[in-house]
Amino acid sequence: MKQSILISGSGGQGVLSAGMLLAQSAADSGKYASFLPEYGPEQRGGSAKCTVLTSDKEIISPLPKKCMYWICMNEQSFKKFGTQLKEGGVLVYNSNRVTSPITRTDITAIPVPSDQLADQLGNPKAANIILIGALLAARKAIVDPEHFLKSLEEKFASKSDEIRELNAKAFKIGGDIGKDYAE
Repeated sequence: MKQSILISGSGGQGVLSAGMLLAQSAADSGKYASFLPEYGPEQRGGSAKCTVLTSDKEIISPLPKKCMYWICMNEQSFKKFGTQLKEGGVLVYNSNRVTSPITRTDITAIPVPSDQLADQLGNPKAANIILIGALLAARKAIVDPEHFLKSLEEKFASKSDEIRELNAKAFKIGGDIGKDYAE
């Protein structure tokens, strides 16, 4: 089954890193995966998004018309990319930065105060990992959470034990929120 995930936010929020990790963990688990980044010329603060596809079969086109899942990290992205989520889709959003009301009744919306939770962990850069944890706990068909944790561990293998443990904690915190929305 093909899964389509949109991740959006501002440059510097880890949007592209999150997408690469998600695609890599899908590939490591034996699925086909594609990663398509899009970003402006700004390095920090400009709009950034990526689309990740995972599938049990070969992926012909890496760009879906609309995505089934959306991780939204800020208000600007929420306003800009809201039409790209399919009916029946799942929105996992940073409720610290997405301030507009969620008015769509044809989706599942999962609010996650990821900035606040990452700050409590002591590293604001962990907000993206918290949001991925919430999505994968809510919809395990995308990528098994254990495969994602393994990819996360491999990506940060050269970092300190403290950084690796922080990422694992961030993923678990998000997962604890997401499991309340699991199908």
